[in-house]
Amino acid sequence: MYQPAITGHGVFTPSQSISNDELVVAFNAYADRWNAAHQAEIDAGEAEAIGHSSSEFIFNASGIERRYVMNKSGVLDPDRMHPQLPARADDTPGIMAEMGVDAANKALEMAGLSGGDIDLVICAASNHERAYPAIAIEIQNLLGAGGFAFDMNVACSSATFGIQAAADMVRSGSVRRALVICPEICSGHLEWRDRDCHFIFGDVATAVVIQRDEEATGPHFTIQATSCATKFSNNIRNNHGFLRNAHDQMEDRRDMQFMQNGRRVFKEVLPMVSTHILTHLADTGWEASDLRRLWLHQANKTMNDFIGKKVLGRVPEEGEQPNILQDYANTSSAGSIIAFSQNSEDMQPGDRGVICSFGAGYSVGSVLVERA
Repeated sequence: MYQPAITGHGVFTPSQSISNDELVVAFNAYADRWNAAHQAEIDAGEAEAIGHSSSEFIFNASGIERRYVMNKSGVLDPDRMHPQLPARADDTPGIMAEMGVDAANKALEMAGLSGGDIDLVICAASNHERAYPAIAIEIQNLLGAGGFAFDMNVACSSATFGIQAAADMVRSGSVRRALVICPEICSGHLEWRDRDCHFIFGDVATAVVIQRDEEATGPHFTIQATSCATKFSNNIRNNHGFLRNAHDQMEDRRDMQFMQNGRRVFKEVLPMVSTHILTHLADTGWEASDLRRLWLHQANKTMNDFIGKKVLGRVPEEGEQPNILQDYANTSSAGSIIAFSQNSEDMQPGDRGVICSFGAGYSVGSVLVERA
């Protein structure tokens, strides 16, 4: 048995970003146009007028100030309100592969490795641009990696589930070096015309290298334990899939994009996550007081503040529970890895932390790491 370790990590950040103010201008213009076009139905009580959004509403509801996207102009066009991403030829890299390779190369450079050193690639994301061939195999090919590759989808928990799968294979010796890549193009499955959720998501890609601790050539984090759990719920759902075009009547269904019952999610997920982390710590022989840092899924600042307080038994101190929501928004599975990547260099040998993600499913995954 081998000790798995995270030896490299990287983040691809799109060049385009949308501030709350910019998003609100576009959304309110769309709302005004829709209300004007449906004034008769609104007056007759057959339809509800769409209310305006505001930057204050967005920040108070989420803690988000801006988000990165792969296409800004399409999202901000009141007549379109979704990204404009032209179809690519089959012999050119897909958009998820392009994003993933950028993050992977940064992680490989940190680990002192090249693509040819990798023998497992997992593409773990909440949505994939196609059913097959696997995005992971495309990334494997572009990197010149060996071994094998596969896609994984556990929604916002995909990263931690992917890390557990890779760490288990490194630990057993079935693979030597792995990449877990999370290319999240969340702008493509968000309903930007829905006031309740139009501000939630952004685009990004992350990557982590996992290999044997004994082969690490620089500072790294040993993976001391992993734990994953799922419990079925419809409170976060996206019905888009390969059956979408099987029936014409499905084309205009609102549930073909991101849907969420936010209040029920808040009520049901938070106890699940905090209990999961505390149980995982106890099973590993760790105490909450052992943790120097919590790198949590970046969905909502209020949710993270609640979880941090429950796990630590007190309000987290400055830096103990870093948030990147204000800059990146919710990036699904990538959020906890961005937080880890941007807030781990100051950790000293022996310092401990937990990477935790949670979301649709319901799903929750935690990774206990120690600075080597």
